Amino acid sequence: MYRSLITLSAGLLALSVLSTGAVAQSAPEPSSEAESATDLAKKLQNPVGDLYSFPFQNNTNFNYGPNKGTQDILNVQPVIPIHINDDWNIITRTILPLIWQPSLQPANTVPFGTGPITFSAFLSPKNPTNGWLWAVGPVFQVPTISDKTLGSNVWGAGPTAAIVYMKGPWVAGALANNVWSLGGTQGLGGTRYNSFLVQPFANYNFGGGWYAGSAPIITANWLTAGNKAWTLPVGAQIGRVIKVGGKLPVNLLLGAYYNALRPEFGSTWQLRTQITFIF
Repeated sequence: MYRSLITLSAGLLALSVLSTGAVAQSAPEPSSEAESATDLAKKLQNPVGDLYSFPFQNNTNFNYGPNKGTQDILNVQPVIPIHINDDWNIITRTILPLIWQPSLQPANTVPFGTGPITFSAFLSPKNPTNGWLWAVGPVFQVPTISDKTLGSNVWGAGPTAAIVYMKGPWVAGALANNVWSLGGTQGLGGTRYNSFLVQPFANYNFGGGWYAGSAPIITANWLTAGNKAWTLPVGAQIGRVIKVGGKLPVNLLLGAYYNALRPEFGSTWQLRTQITFIF
């Protein structure tokens, strides 16, 4: 409950900042600054954009586990582009989850710990062609779990790819990967995994750094049969790029998603809040 209040407070704080920005819009804003904020917002919405950024994405999962508790996952996910030459980039994306768990009794659990790191490296053209940009590369799962109840202790690897279309105020596309464990044990409580993820996204940019859209994270566990293998969220999000102190660009995001499909003991819905520092 305490974590839920913290997360909800963070969401309300984000909304208050966004609302404050909306009031400030009543004063004339230099067009160059507005365009700059919108350009940054579009680049952030592109998962393989040529932009140094440091997002902190918090996902609060409600009605999770056999006791319908609240799980909280803070993803620390820096994005670092590497410029190979004038035509090609490698975009690296790292995700370290910090996990707060509710009681999962009668199963053993820990209240807090780290999950496995996911590291992706996308090879991508530097410039889009007719608005289209693609990227491919490997994805690795690193066993950085602090407790066996927070994930597998086995390395994993697989392919990842992204495609993005940018035209006018729209940024849309999808990112996908599949990760297989490199070994591990089978059966109940085993450490093997075969995990699929796809994140379609579509955002409309209104100008002045404001945008709205949807970016559900759809996952499947191929070692589980039937619909219980899938998590299928449906929802929307809103955000804005602002400049703190008139200099440091920061992206604020607030979203909500209902899990139309979910595994047994999966959460029914999710509150997503995010702050991204842009460099």
